[in-house]
Order: sequence, then structure tokens, then C-alpha cells
Amino acid sequence: MLTSPVHDDASSSASLAISSTTLEVGEGRVSVDTEVETAINNAHSSFSSFSKPHATSNNPCWNAMRRAQSEVSSLSLDDFCFIQKLGRGDIGSVYLVELKRNNKGCLFAAKVMDKEELISRSKEGRARTEREILEMLDHPFLPTLYTNLDTDKWSLLLTEFCPGGDLHVLRQRLPEKRFDEAAVRFYTSEVVVALEYLHMMGIIYRDLKPENVLVRSDGHIMLTDFDLSLKCDDSIVMPQLVHEGTSPINLDHDSIDQFANHSPPYNSNSSCILPNCITPHVSCWYSKHRRRKGGRGGASAERPLMRLIVEPVEARSMSFVGTHEYLAPEIVSGEGHGNAVDWWTLGIFMYELLYGVTPFRGLDNEFTLSNIVARAFEFPKEPMVPTMAKDLITQLLVKDPTMRMGSMMGATTIKQHPFFDGVNWALLRCTTPPHIPQNFNSTRDFVSSYDDDDDYVDYY
Repeated sequence: MLTSPVHDDASSSASLAISSTTLEVGEGRVSVDTEVETAINNAHSSFSSFSKPHATSNNPCWNAMRRAQSEVSSLSLDDFCFIQKLGRGDIGSVYLVELKRNNKGCLFAAKVMDKEELISRSKEGRARTEREILEMLDHPFLPTLYTNLDTDKWSLLLTEFCPGGDLHVLRQRLPEKRFDEAAVRFYTSEVVVALEYLHMMGIIYRDLKPENVLVRSDGHIMLTDFDLSLKCDDSIVMPQLVHEGTSPINLDHDSIDQFANHSPPYNSNSSCILPNCITPHVSCWYSKHRRRKGGRGGASAERPLMRLIVEPVEARSMSFVGTHEYLAPEIVSGEGHGNAVDWWTLGIFMYELLYGVTPFRGLDNEFTLSNIVARAFEFPKEPMVPTMAKDLITQLLVKDPTMRMGSMMGATTIKQHPFFDGVNWALLRCTTPPHIPQNFNSTRDFVSSYDDDDDYVDYY
């Protein structure tokens, strides 16, 4: 696959080599030279003090991190064992790490970035943006930032470790190298909800691809890697109340508070067997045939459904960022792009999960970019793919971003597409995943000679 990332300074190196001082991983520990030992002594951590409800409840790793934080004045690199290299990216490498002392089994993914490299390649802004975004997130399908560590040499971000790997690796292990319709519906629905949350937070993801969709131990997904994301100004995100047949109603902050205060209460008594799930007091289903009594003689009329839309439709960027096969036409043409690029990549994402390839792939990156701008895509005759899936992909892969599904109404219109019939959006976490990872074993599940293997696929 042509999945090399592209970004503003395209002439820079495509991968980050941790130079000067290298973290040597093996035998469950990190071997470092004198320079790093000095840096470790100067390390400090900024443990997250804000509440993350979806992470704190019954999360042993979160609790272990809090205990470790209470045992020392500040966490340092010396408090972690670096077990295995998971993958490498443009601005850093990801390692599997474990807390020391009495916290055996508490594993984390540590993104390690060399500060000198970041500065020399003008990447420190991207690293800072990723950290700021991770600090904002609190969502079941997005990473939890447990802590970040800074030394004189290194910058580390510690997030959740997903033992199921990514969807690209998972797809490659399937007999036909592609997912069936039910699996695509499951993974796509969770990605849609994650993107919806990001857009509500004023974040345009810009790097959706199977390699960036990780599988947690319970089989649900987690989007990762936010160094290419666009963090919009707060004024860009304008909440709107809409329903069929009317124009959007813009809301100010007072209106939002009033709307939230009058929202129906939630019932904590859930029939779901999974923890932390709640059942809405009102049904999450909506039907056009639902009616209410009104008028004389018991006449009925359709009850309009109000929807809250928070989509950064005014956001604009001229950056050339993303992954070649997933780039939206407006990014390739350089005309400026906004939130609609995420819905384009959703279409490419679905296509690849269903067919095992991306629709515009060429012989090289130049041909791929040319195909994205100029060539109309076609569905192959084989394998057979349901009509509703094709219809959704077709509406997402509209080259004109203003006409693309989701560009104005965001995830609301996408959720209503018939491809998602039967999806209970309010209780996605209670849906049975198509694949649940086996018990994790670091010596069994990882490629050991990643530096010498040309066919090595990053686990992250």
C-alpha cells in the first residue's frame, strides 16, 4: 500500500530515527547511555488531573498510574520498563512499556519523540498539537492520555495499549484479505461516532486509515495518531439545532446550557451486561411514522425530531497533509480544505475494508494523486458488495466537498443512511465486536527483527 504520510514539509525524512542516544529495547528493560541517565534524573511528568469518566471506572492501568504518581514526587523514564517497539511514525516511535514496582501487567503505549529531531525538522508544532488534542479527549473510541513525560532529550506521550493491533494488520490476516459487511458496519459506525466527537471539539482528524484504527482488548476500536490533525479555533464550531423541513437554528452558549439542563434524565439501570453503559430514558430510535396526538378529533401529526449539529464547516487549511491513497481532491489540488476531508477518508476507509484495496491507487504516488483528482472511481464486479454499502461510499467520495455527504450536517446524515439500519448508536459499546483479541503475549504477538525485515508492518 502507498501509505506514506505527506505533510507541509514534504522534503523532510519520512521516518524519525531516534539518534544521538538510542533507546535499546530488549529483555524487558531499556538500556541507555550516560546522557539519557542524566536526562532521566531531570525528567518530570504532568499527570492528567482532569476527569476522564470513561477511563477511570474499573481501569486497573489508570489506578496503577495514580498509585505510582502518589509513591514518587514525579514519574520519570526510570519508572517504566520498555518492552518492545510497536511501530514508527513520522515524528516518533511507539513502544510497549510497563510500570515497575507492584504494577506488573499494566501496559501502555509510549510515543517517544526526540526533541532535537523535532526542532531540526520543524515538527515541534505538530508534536505540541498532538499533545494538546490528547489532553482534550474523553471518549470511548479515542485515546486516554495517562501522562506525558519530558526530559532534556525526549518527549513521551503515554496512552492506552491496544493488544488487537490495527485494522490493516487484522484485514491482512483474513483469508480473503477483506472484512464482511457486518464487520465493516461495526468498525465504520464506531469511527463515525469518534469523528463526530472530534468535529464537535473543533478537531479535523485528517489521517483516517486502517493503520490508525486500533483494536482494544474488548474488540472495540480506538483512533490513534493525531500529529496531522487540525485544531480549530473555538469560534469555528457553531452549534445548530435542525430538523427536517426547517432551517438550522444557531445556538449561543446560553442556549446550549438551557438545552442541556432540559434534556431528559438518564436511567442508570441498564440491561446491558457491559459496565459503564447506560440506557437512555427516551428511545434512541427515530421513525418517520412516530406520531403524536393533536388537534381536534384525535388527529395526529408527525413530531419533528430536533438534532444538535456541531460541525466545523467554516474551518479552512491550506496544508498538504494526510496519506496519499486517502487524500481528498481538495487537498491534492491545493484549493484549501475543511471538515469534509474526514468524510472523504471515511469513504476510502470503507472501500478498503470491503475490497482489500483503495479505489485510486496508482503505480506510484504521482499516479495516485492524479487519479484522485481526475478519475471517476468504479466498483469492481468482484467481490460482491451490498448495494447500500456502495451507495454510502459513493456519496462520501464526491469530489466536490460542498456536495459530499457529511460536509454540512456532519455525522447526522451519515448515521441516517440505510447501510446503518439496525445500529443502536446510543449503545455502540454494548454491541458484540466481530473480533476479540486473544490474551496478549508480547513474545508471541510481535515481530522481533523489525529493523531487518523489509516486510515488517507497524503494529501501531
